[in-house]
Amino acid sequence: MPTGKGHPSGTSEAALPEVDPITLECVCEGLQAIVREMRAAVKSTAYSSVIYEMDDFSCGLFDPQTRLIAQGEDHPGHVIPLPWSVQCAMADFAGDLQPGDLILLNDPYRGGTHLNDVTLIYPVFLDGALFVFPAVREHWTDVGGMVPGSYSGLSTEIYQEGVRIPPLKICERGVFNRAALALLWANMRVPHEREGDFWAAVAALKTAEQRILEMVKKYGRDTFLRCVEWNLARSEARMRAQIRALPDGVYEYEDYLEFYHDGRLDPVLMHLTLTIAGDHLYADFSGSSPQVAGVVNASLAVTATGVFAALKAVLDPEGPINSGVFRAITVTAPEKTITNVGPYAPAGAHGEVRKRAASVTLGALAQVIPERVCGDLCGTSFPNAIGGANGRRGEPFVYYDALAGGNGAYGGGDGVSVMGNLDFGDIKTVLPAEALEIEFPLRVERLALRPDSGGDGQFRGGLGGRREVRLLSPRGAYSVLADRAVLPPFGVCGGYAAAPVRTTVVRGGKELPFATPGKVTGFPLQEGDVVVMESAGGGGYGSPLARAPEEVAADVREGYLSAEKARQVYGVVLRDDGSPDPEATAALRQALRAAARRVRVQHSDADPYRGQEGKHRVVVLHPALAASLQLAAGDLVELWGRHGAPLRAWVEVDAHAPETAVPLDSKGQRMLGVQPGDQVEIRCLRKATSMPMGT
Repeated sequence: MPTGKGHPSGTSEAALPEVDPITLECVCEGLQAIVREMRAAVKSTAYSSVIYEMDDFSCGLFDPQTRLIAQGEDHPGHVIPLPWSVQCAMADFAGDLQPGDLILLNDPYRGGTHLNDVTLIYPVFLDGALFVFPAVREHWTDVGGMVPGSYSGLSTEIYQEGVRIPPLKICERGVFNRAALALLWANMRVPHEREGDFWAAVAALKTAEQRILEMVKKYGRDTFLRCVEWNLARSEARMRAQIRALPDGVYEYEDYLEFYHDGRLDPVLMHLTLTIAGDHLYADFSGSSPQVAGVVNASLAVTATGVFAALKAVLDPEGPINSGVFRAITVTAPEKTITNVGPYAPAGAHGEVRKRAASVTLGALAQVIPERVCGDLCGTSFPNAIGGANGRRGEPFVYYDALAGGNGAYGGGDGVSVMGNLDFGDIKTVLPAEALEIEFPLRVERLALRPDSGGDGQFRGGLGGRREVRLLSPRGAYSVLADRAVLPPFGVCGGYAAAPVRTTVVRGGKELPFATPGKVTGFPLQEGDVVVMESAGGGGYGSPLARAPEEVAADVREGYLSAEKARQVYGVVLRDDGSPDPEATAALRQALRAAARRVRVQHSDADPYRGQEGKHRVVVLHPALAASLQLAAGDLVELWGRHGAPLRAWVEVDAHAPETAVPLDSKGQRMLGVQPGDQVEIRCLRKATSMPMGT
């Protein structure tokens, strides 16, 4: 596994041999066309709806130095970590690769993401030498493990998550290892689907080989390689120019993932130090929690992906994605932490760790360029799985769903509702009901936007969605591995947090809530049960009291916002005809501004973190101050200072705390951009009575 200390700097454009610009574009676009044809081959031949309907797969081309040279409209969570996988595979088989070899892997500790993402790498030779590596990474709906779908919200070790495949030659010199394949299929549910998806990837790789050799025949080997170098160099230069335009400095931010210890919430800390130095950016995750026996860990490749995706979206969304871009960014994390997992902790939460890495990157950038960032994303890939017996087909079934949430609002527009976030690429995250009902013993009862779920603000965060699915077979099991079920996505620049994830099972008209929100393993279902999946919204941008009253009224008319929330949060008083009352609105907004809870900061050298296996920040308040703020021990709060993103903490009440001030350590002051004597605003996000915490 690469250490994460960054890719070596590439050759500058000035030092490269000249290449005809028309030829350069033809070769680069030709490589993109090859990747698109690979995608078409997979999509048209795969057996699983998660691939042919959801597009949960990715393709890429790599050179012998394991550099990504082309990718299409792919899933960043797949394609950005792929160089790690290729590098690990090449390290294992250095000097031992021949034409016709095919490498298979899914090991998170060896450059993978999670066990469901299975990668095939195909070395293509030219004149007896390694030339290009096409690769395909597919989400396989089930790879074994303790529950159907292999998504266990409460796993404690990786062995419970499925079959772990280190880099191995599944095909050697054109001869497939049938025994190894049989062993894999025997340990995966619905094996004919897994086999069909495998051969779909093989077909794509063979297609890529043919097209690559045709391109080399047309342009020549040397011209092909020169064009690749030019494209990497100009991509690197473009990203470095964007970084160079930012002010140098060191910026920190922190956030959490939801880990349950003995059934009680024990959040784990993700801490980022973002250093901008000239045209290079360093992301260091030192200070994050050690890995735990829970699904809140992921590989460094996954963590780096969240950083890359956020930076690319904010700084240069239109530019290409290849290894040249990566050379301007260095990502590091201590080993055996939640951001760089090692044996044998679970790694199934790759989507959650990736999205939280994007969250803390956005939070740090909000201190630098608040006008260019958005509110937090929905913050979870929200994978849900239902498995059981398909009576119509006489075989097991595994249904996988990842209902999209809201996107964060930005300085100029509302967030998009129920749509894949910046790290999801071209994935279709709202699957058609017809496809689900044809393939599985399920009925989609409802699919709708979730009112009041977007983060409030001058610009409103996107809404989450609600899908209700009824089980039509006698028995089943439900699992979900989500985050942002307790700690909601945050707003920026004064914007409010969005609604968190919520899942329930409705049986006989009664809701059956889960004791560990967002993390469920194999909950037994009965025929007729309805699984309700509600995705999180996106964070807001700017104060809701600055939103135009007419826009608030329009949101109420469209059903995005309740009239109650329009009044209580936006301060908009609506007449009987639904139009805003200007005088009453102005008076109410003035009262709401005056009611904001602001407290003076006092410096503290005390350690602000608590936790059992996890690690979370606390804010210690005097009993009288806590009472005046209407806060109690265990409440989750946000602190707002001068910087664009809030600091989150849990309330402790102590008679020895300052009577009229909130104690804050130096790190917390830096993250908020405040000094002792400054005031911070305190907002309550969640009451302790609705959120059992570990001690």
